[in-house]
Amino acid sequence: MDSRGHSNGGELEAKQMDIRRLSSSRSNTQCIHKVGVPPKQNFFKEFKTRLKETFFADDPLRTFKDQSKSRKLVLGIQAIFPIFEWGRNYNLTKFRGDIVAGLTIASLCIPQDIGYAKLANLTPQYGLYSSFVPPLVYALMGSSRDIAIGPVAVVSLLLGTLLQKEIDYHTHPEEYLRLAFTATFFAGITQATLGILRLGFLIDFLSHAAIVGFMGGAAITIALQQLKGFLGIQKFTKKTDIISVMRSVFEAAHHGWNWQTIVIGVSFLSFLLFAKYIGKKNKNLFWVPAIAPLISVILSTFFVYITHADQKGVAIVKHIEKGINPLSVKQIYFTGDNLLKGFRTGTVAGMIALTEAIAIGRTFPTMKDYQLDGNKEMVALGTMNVIGSMTSCYVATGSFSRSAVNYMSGCQTAVSNIVMSCVVFLTLEFMTPLFKYTPNAILAVIIISAVINLIDIQAAILLWKIDKFDFVACLGAFFGVIFASVEIGLLIAVSISFAKILLQVTRPRVSVLGKIPRTTVYRNTQQYPEATRVSGILIVRVDSAIYFSNSNYIRERILRCLADEEEQTKKAYSPKTQFLIVEMSPVTDIDTSGIHALEELYKNLRKRDIQLVLANPGPVVIDKLHASDVANLIGEDHIFLTVAEAVSSCSPKLVEEA
Repeated sequence: MDSRGHSNGGELEAKQMDIRRLSSSRSNTQCIHKVGVPPKQNFFKEFKTRLKETFFADDPLRTFKDQSKSRKLVLGIQAIFPIFEWGRNYNLTKFRGDIVAGLTIASLCIPQDIGYAKLANLTPQYGLYSSFVPPLVYALMGSSRDIAIGPVAVVSLLLGTLLQKEIDYHTHPEEYLRLAFTATFFAGITQATLGILRLGFLIDFLSHAAIVGFMGGAAITIALQQLKGFLGIQKFTKKTDIISVMRSVFEAAHHGWNWQTIVIGVSFLSFLLFAKYIGKKNKNLFWVPAIAPLISVILSTFFVYITHADQKGVAIVKHIEKGINPLSVKQIYFTGDNLLKGFRTGTVAGMIALTEAIAIGRTFPTMKDYQLDGNKEMVALGTMNVIGSMTSCYVATGSFSRSAVNYMSGCQTAVSNIVMSCVVFLTLEFMTPLFKYTPNAILAVIIISAVINLIDIQAAILLWKIDKFDFVACLGAFFGVIFASVEIGLLIAVSISFAKILLQVTRPRVSVLGKIPRTTVYRNTQQYPEATRVSGILIVRVDSAIYFSNSNYIRERILRCLADEEEQTKKAYSPKTQFLIVEMSPVTDIDTSGIHALEELYKNLRKRDIQLVLANPGPVVIDKLHASDVANLIGEDHIFLTVAEAVSSCSPKLVEEA
């Protein structure tokens, strides 16, 4: 009997001693685990690892490992010129798809290029030049199979607006053209530099919401600019804001509108919109909206020619320079004030062009299940524009409308760009005189029908549903473009994107956690109203890394949660809060300001007889806590692997009842 009693007494004593080491699980058998401290790393090794993760996360040199020198040379050439990689498996079947796609996008690009050149305040041939050389360069260096290269509406308008502020194209056309080539050169340098230095992530700082608003505003601005050609107005404002444009339109209403021009514009705009409707209703008829612009140009040109409408006030294209791109290296400004002007303009235009190209580049690979290297794309686009600036081209990039048509036409590789380039070459060599009687109204109509797709109402509605701040960012960029200017809208878009990042970094969420009934899981009490608070314990979760920018806010926010908790416990006559558990799973990093904030929080709590407890600090965080001696200050026995273990250790009665 004595031995049995002694045995039972020993078991009871052991249970009492181990009670703090048991979690409140159903079986009460889970042991408390210590939070592991990662082994100390050499500083240079750690710095190298961090650098590699930041700039070389995709490990671009992995294919070169354990290869012979000759094989490395081949791989190096293929890395710079992907055409040598996929070209080995090229066949007649793929060529059939590419030639159909190339001819289709050529029929779309020729009339668009003539119109887009006017947006950039350049003569029509420069639009065609920009769809000849750049696509050839991209076909050699680009890795996307679907992107179609050429001038685009938004970049053309942006370039034209920014250049016009520097030099008036009416009074100094030669200097304006030289500045356009200089801006294109620096746009290419900017793009290539971002790719070589692997800084492509900078593009992501322009949020999707800001891009939706900016593109929508730019589309409306471009469409309004086309009212000059659509209505046959001779004197038109140089400003791009909606108020100035509409004032200019209505002031010319009594004497400046040309009814023949309006008839042409309305007729062919209806035709193009109907062609788009057919293409959307039946995906097999995708080619209808693709060739509709070229058909419109042919029919309208023929109509003007046989009716002599140009003699009745219908403005026509007149002369387009015949022949392929002349060299323009000597026309680029490499010295003087215009060098800085070109650099400023080119940097902005290059970034926007890159944003559009990368957005397209990310879309199609997911549909066809292939990988795209963003940094390689930037180098390809940059090289393309640098060479383009030396061959009389202005900024070219991936076009949304052409790339969609290219994809729908069944393109297989970048050869479709080569086919398109060949058609543009033939047009420049033999067919430019045929565009002499093409009415400006038809170019305006083609641009209007093309930019309509940039107004993404469904995306704006989705932004409203998902994130109201994103919707405000979208509206800010949108109204900035249409009521001020393209550059102001762009500035607003960038500012709002940065403001959102700063807001999320400086004001992270701090949530109060409760226990989900019949589990050992602790979740946000706002998301799970059934989650119950633990008597005498306040559990909070910090949903961000703790840096100098948010450390004081996090400390104050936790103390405010504690004040709210104490107020509720007084009203409910509940036990006083004795422990504050901070769930640190989302805290990926902490700096010295964060460490000081934790120390201050600990000291503040000790004055109130409340113990600070940490749950699941990550490897970086726990390492810094030990390095700063804060782990010893808080106490090793107050740092736990999970919230459940922390609660069971702080509240033994809860374990016994469980």
